[in-house]
Amino acid sequence: MNHADAERVQAVMAKLGYGVTDKEEEADVIGIIACSVRQKAIDKVYSKISKWNKWKNKKNLVTFVSGCILPDDQQKFLKLFDLVFDMKELSSFPIMLSQYGVTTPVSNTPRVHDADMEEVARPASVAEKLNLAGARPVSKVAAPPQTWEVEPVYNSSFEAFIPIQNGCNKFCTFCAVPYTRGREVSRPSADILEEARNLIEKGYKSITLLGQNVNSYGLDKKGEEISFAALLDRLGGMADASGQDVWIYYTSPHPRDMTRDVIEAMARHRSLAKQVHLPVQSGDDKVLIRMNRKHSMARYREVVGWIHDLLPTATLFTDVIVGFTGETDEQFEKTRAAMREFKYNMAYIAMYSPRPGAASFAWQDDIPHTVKKERYAQLTEDLEKEAIVHTKKMKDQMIRILVRGKDRKDGYLSGHTEGKIVVRFASDDESLIGTFVDVKIESVRPFSVEGELVTEKVAI
Repeated sequence: MNHADAERVQAVMAKLGYGVTDKEEEADVIGIIACSVRQKAIDKVYSKISKWNKWKNKKNLVTFVSGCILPDDQQKFLKLFDLVFDMKELSSFPIMLSQYGVTTPVSNTPRVHDADMEEVARPASVAEKLNLAGARPVSKVAAPPQTWEVEPVYNSSFEAFIPIQNGCNKFCTFCAVPYTRGREVSRPSADILEEARNLIEKGYKSITLLGQNVNSYGLDKKGEEISFAALLDRLGGMADASGQDVWIYYTSPHPRDMTRDVIEAMARHRSLAKQVHLPVQSGDDKVLIRMNRKHSMARYREVVGWIHDLLPTATLFTDVIVGFTGETDEQFEKTRAAMREFKYNMAYIAMYSPRPGAASFAWQDDIPHTVKKERYAQLTEDLEKEAIVHTKKMKDQMIRILVRGKDRKDGYLSGHTEGKIVVRFASDDESLIGTFVDVKIESVRPFSVEGELVTEKVAI
């Protein structure tokens, strides 16, 4: 979601005449689309702004921050960044720059009245956040209610992200999203289908539907909008009929809202990629209750059963938090048992960190950091044991992959399978990036495999 937001910030700046630079030190305006969900991410923000503010001693530089930011973090950022704004205020960004004394490269007057942006009243919070005492009120400056109303500048010619839903109603006690993104709002399905159609016609190979809780799509507009399963069905049918080769993904669903017809839709359409990211967070029901996850392990097990029955080739990814407040050794062992039971291909494991604004922030963080690290290491080891069972089955097989770029290993390119398993192969032919190729797998690791390029390019 941060990536998709960044593409829309880039689109607004492009209309002002700004171009992108790959070198931070060359920038005139530089910013971060941040995420307050984990402390580690916020720590990186402080590291960046500390460096940039030192540059201001030698050059003119304007800094900004936006994204998924908790109020507590936002207040601290006001003292460090020149501009702090909510993503819903994106179209007011040009006027913020002008009030800060910055003119655009193409004009001495910022182009704030763009035809692509619906003109609405300027939010009062902009002046307050900029601390502009006596600032002249500006009326009718664009501020779309959702960032998806701004057409993005796609940063890739073959991979794209489509926001379909924003916000969350679940209020997990560890999570900041309901306080940073607000309540659930579904994007009109006609707009989603149109954006996807345009991308497919342009030859995009990978499209990911985005939302904090994608499978609650349409629930806020019952009777007015289709369900998430119906949306997938229409997208899959459209992509299949296009004759193009495309993998359509979605992230992230919630076990409580996952329905069997979603999995059935995935089974019906070749264009709906056979990969499911299903966050479990903990393997213990009591911990799940404290987390306010609103699903039991029995419910989670039912959903995984549907996946195994209807999508036998699908890969299964998850999210897990270790060291949540009050987590006992016995409860952690149940999470380890879940790792073995569901045999994940990948798990994103995080050590719990209290976030100001989330409900659990008021609770004592009673699991020592050393214990969290031990549990993190143990669960990672368990994951590796399960994941390599899957990758070993790939050895000596011909696997189709989407080449995504140069690998960290010199002389190699890398990509991923339909199930998002990383594959690398020896080649310096960068024209393969963004195409499908066949690779014969020769060696495996838990989360990646390596092989030999068999076809230069796969015909579409």
